[in-house]
Amino acid sequence: MCPSGIGQAMWLQIARECDRYLAMDEFVESNRLNWDARLSVHQRSAFYNLDAFRAGEITVDSIARNEVGDVAGQTLLHLQCHFGLDTLSWARLGATVTGVDFSAPAIELARSLAVEVGVGATFICSDVYRLPDALNAQFDVVFTSWGVLTWLPDVPAWAAMLTRFVRPGGAFYIVEGHPVISGLDEEGGAYRPSSPYFQRREPMRFDDGKTYADPDALVEHPVNYQWNHPVGEVVTALTDVGLRIEFLHEHPVLQWRRFESMDQGADGWWRLPGDPFPLSFSILARQPS
Repeated sequence: MCPSGIGQAMWLQIARECDRYLAMDEFVESNRLNWDARLSVHQRSAFYNLDAFRAGEITVDSIARNEVGDVAGQTLLHLQCHFGLDTLSWARLGATVTGVDFSAPAIELARSLAVEVGVGATFICSDVYRLPDALNAQFDVVFTSWGVLTWLPDVPAWAAMLTRFVRPGGAFYIVEGHPVISGLDEEGGAYRPSSPYFQRREPMRFDDGKTYADPDALVEHPVNYQWNHPVGEVVTALTDVGLRIEFLHEHPVLQWRRFESMDQGADGWWRLPGDPFPLSFSILARQPS
């Protein structure tokens, strides 16, 4: 059955695109191995600060908390949840949560953390495109955040997947690094293009072994593949599957230090002097009732 708001011809086209990208096993498998390897670095890092989380800290950022609003009593699906700190934080805020990630070690850690801190949660190990094979439910909120889009080979197929999980009247929400920063490098306080902003069919290949959570660490499986998706592509994909955009916000802040000239404020956010361009964006889209 086609999701609400999608014509039969468009749904068949999206399904074909999804199948085509799911066949790109070398990219998906390499990325999965890369994220499996990142876990040992991330769980020890100051960036994730597991000790603070264990002590009761809410890790969901202030932008998402303000824009999603009160989740008490609501069901929430967290896509690409890594090892579940934000998922469990939403549970601490009163939601009934389900987290999804394609890294089995990350999901195993998420489950153990849920037991350790005494927070109820469901965690599913699944590639996001294959989630309909593993989950048959709808949610009040479908949530994803920070560094998720770059791992998606096909945004229209992703949008078609996620809209199946948003109940009538429910919301999809994303807060994410702005794609414009992916193609910029800083030299002497000036910014220059280093890669195309607009989507290329083939992914960008990285093999430096670095990870944002600890710039001094190297992961054991360094090779990963990423795609850049313009904001317009994301908005169009969401509206094409019948979701209604309630807002698109751009922000002058980022969770990590992308450029050398950035400063971190007392609120934890990183900013560029003078706010020369957006560093992040957020979208809330709603499923018609």
